[in-house]
Amino acid sequence: MSIWTTFVRLCAVSLLGRLSYQMARSPVLPRFAQDLGSAPELIGLIVAASTITGVFIKLPAGALSDVLGRKRMMLLGCLFFAVPPFLYPFVHSPGTLLALRFLHGVATAIFSPVASAFVADLSKEERGEKLGWFAAAGDIGSTLGPLIGGLLLFYTASYQMTYLTVGVFGLFPLLLILRLPDDEMPRHAGKTLGARSQQFWSGIREVLGSRAVVIASLLEAAMYMGYGAFLGFFPPYAKGIGLNDAQIALVMGIQLATTMLAKPLSGRLSDRLGRKPMILAGLLLCAATLPAIPTLASPWLLFPVSALFGLGVAIVTPSTTALVADLVKGQRMGSAMGVFGTIWDTGEAGGPILAGFLIASLGYSPAFTMIALLMAVVALVFAVLVRDPQAVQWAGMNIKTEEKKGL
Repeated sequence: MSIWTTFVRLCAVSLLGRLSYQMARSPVLPRFAQDLGSAPELIGLIVAASTITGVFIKLPAGALSDVLGRKRMMLLGCLFFAVPPFLYPFVHSPGTLLALRFLHGVATAIFSPVASAFVADLSKEERGEKLGWFAAAGDIGSTLGPLIGGLLLFYTASYQMTYLTVGVFGLFPLLLILRLPDDEMPRHAGKTLGARSQQFWSGIREVLGSRAVVIASLLEAAMYMGYGAFLGFFPPYAKGIGLNDAQIALVMGIQLATTMLAKPLSGRLSDRLGRKPMILAGLLLCAATLPAIPTLASPWLLFPVSALFGLGVAIVTPSTTALVADLVKGQRMGSAMGVFGTIWDTGEAGGPILAGFLIASLGYSPAFTMIALLMAVVALVFAVLVRDPQAVQWAGMNIKTEEKKGL
């Protein structure tokens, strides 16, 4: 199977997996939790639960893919896209919903870092662009998921019907991964269990020892803290100001659509202009637009602000993922994506939890403003402490060019 065929199939799995996952999550999940009698703090925890799973699983999953192979780990992850959605119709209490969300989160916790490492392995020259297209494919699913889920809930008024549909979509990623070529990673053939275990832990230590990787991951976590707060609490906020389920789905869908459309271009620009300027521009745009969202009541004003927030996310994510890939050796790619995903999920999980407590005590606007300020501070730390390896590489190439001209 050619590289392009493999890449397209990975993009299709990302699209369908994200579609299923986001249908289950937003805007249906906060409404479901609310109707089960959950307080704002508990809604935040329920929304964040699947991401908390990623905090604990992404790092070992990524590192294991360096040892056991990408396909095996992705198959395991796709089983969790396929099975848990069929359990939602049996949920009748907030506690049961919370437990199921932890279980459902295993899907993206395993699949996301391993698939990102697979894509990064495929290409070095145009890594940012390919990661951008891969992320955009996932965002097509993330865009369609809330739209389909919100509209299905609006027309059927049935959480059971909505989640059964989620389960049907969740079966397709598993079928597609089964058709990928085997990647037995022959460099590990014949290694003892002890040798593989040593390689697993040494990969984690090496990646965690890179200050640049950790700071870049913290920046992504800060952005997704704001993104998680938006996903978790825009639906209840919008319902409180009189928007219906279809309008809520459209506002969130516009944000996701903007992110989807812009990611390939922003990834390509990061290949040419450098990762760092793109990352800083995107994060500052997110920090500027997030506080405006809870000050607006008209869907016609929320549409452009939501789109700008989505553009900021689109600028940051392919560039940070490519930056982390640039900073590590190829054989540590899974470990690097695991570290990146773990820290990222810490921010995304922390966003709804922090927002839940802040909203309960201060209200929507102060809560979103405080999270935006945190994002701006992290951007400043990143600007000061992290060098762009691409910029250094380009500088070295320019010096060599000038030396040749001088000769």
